[in-house]
Amino acid sequence: MKKILVADDEEILRMLICDTLEDLGYEIDEADDGLDALNKINQQPYDLVILDYMMPNLTGLEVIERIPAQVKENTPILMLTAKAQESDRQIALEKGANFFVSKPFSPIELMSLVEGILDV
Repeated sequence: MKKILVADDEEILRMLICDTLEDLGYEIDEADDGLDALNKINQQPYDLVILDYMMPNLTGLEVIERIPAQVKENTPILMLTAKAQESDRQIALEKGANFFVSKPFSPIELMSLVEGILDV
């Protein structure tokens, strides 16, 4: 079973993402801030990490910057954000995000993207 970390400080959105992905058969871990996400990433491997751009304690970008290089090389990172400017997208991709999705997004789009990333 593929394991995904979903890190977002908006509880309702995080629950929606988790429920959607659990329905597809993925094992889900949750983090409600950047520091919690980084701690979980450093404790165990994930097949995919979904990070909110703006979170308390550490932003999604700060989390990416602190993830060990070997983990970044082997773990796709999907950045979710309400910041939809092209410059925000470029920065996220330059820091190490592999995919960038603007909020609001369709759960169906997210499911399709995740399945494509994980080759289900």
